[in-house]
Amino acid sequence: MRILHVVPTYWPAIRYGGPIYSVHGLCKGLVQLGHQVHVGTTSVDGPGDSDVPHGIPVDRDGVQVHYFRSPALRRLYWSPGLQRWLGTVMGGYDVVHLHSVFLWPTSMAARLAVARSIPYVLSPRGTLVPELILRKSALPKLAWIAAFEARTLARASCVHWTSEHERRAAERLPLLRLPEGFVVPNGIDLDEVPGDPQPSDAPYAVYLGRINWEKGIDRAIRAVRGTPIRLRIYGNDRENHVAYLQALADELGVASQVAFMGPVSGDAKWRALAGARLTVLPSLSENFGNVVVESMAVGVPVVATEGVGAATVLRAAEAGRVCPGDEAALRSAMLDLWDQPQLARSLGDAGRDYVHQYLSWKAVARTMAAHYDLLVGSC
Repeated sequence: MRILHVVPTYWPAIRYGGPIYSVHGLCKGLVQLGHQVHVGTTSVDGPGDSDVPHGIPVDRDGVQVHYFRSPALRRLYWSPGLQRWLGTVMGGYDVVHLHSVFLWPTSMAARLAVARSIPYVLSPRGTLVPELILRKSALPKLAWIAAFEARTLARASCVHWTSEHERRAAERLPLLRLPEGFVVPNGIDLDEVPGDPQPSDAPYAVYLGRINWEKGIDRAIRAVRGTPIRLRIYGNDRENHVAYLQALADELGVASQVAFMGPVSGDAKWRALAGARLTVLPSLSENFGNVVVESMAVGVPVVATEGVGAATVLRAAEAGRVCPGDEAALRSAMLDLWDQPQLARSLGDAGRDYVHQYLSWKAVARTMAAHYDLLVGSC
């Protein structure tokens, strides 16, 4: 099968968090199954551009990635070069998979797919959560939904959700008519996971991910008050949120228990996760939460709030605790694992077994390809 993915930005722009890893993981898994996979994207990487060739295919693990510049309106990832290329090649693919909403490449590529009668799948990647839309840039986003995304969603052959939580959240939004959808979770590249991860001699809990208000990191900081738990916070701070969190830790008297470690990736990321007693993901809302699966892969149990999409995976694997996001509930769940190292190891082992059995990217890609086949066969 010839499959085209369109995404606003792509590897190596890892500052944009989980979707950068998960979209490439899916594409790589599809290649391993024998599919021809191409990606159309921009080179936007913060204020600059990724150091990549433009306008020619770049081989990344067998995935042919085509990068184009965004000369203006970079917050929307506007790229005339990407549009021209897609207009030329779109008809040569069996199916198109679009990632994200509220951004120009998605609505543009959807129009081209419809014009050429190519079925397309849309993955919102956690952007259709009413509470998050209303809390930040509500009017522009609601206007964009009315003008563009309502049609983009309605015309999709299918919507891909990474969790039931993400699907239910989107169903609460006004103005949208959602087509049929399916749930396929994110996976993990097992080749990257260290074979013999070693816990740290000095126990700590870890948060790893982007640092912003949606992630609820303040709730984890409040939860360690009055406990022996030491919390390490790893992540990229694009919104200067660390200053607020540091002030909060000072105010609560837990500054000595909370360490801000900065961004981390590659082997250093795996060491940070593998050394922990537990991982905490206290997000207000999270369409999936890749760090849940990554922690499970190295045998570390996870405490996740009910707003985390991957909580379903955590429950299925019996690899941690899912709890409400209030301070008392988080504290209780974290202490449960902190005070019982044997229990933590047992839950961690269960998580590692589950990931190896069900959540390799090749296994996830096989499920996704089956959905593609159904769409192509019905056209």
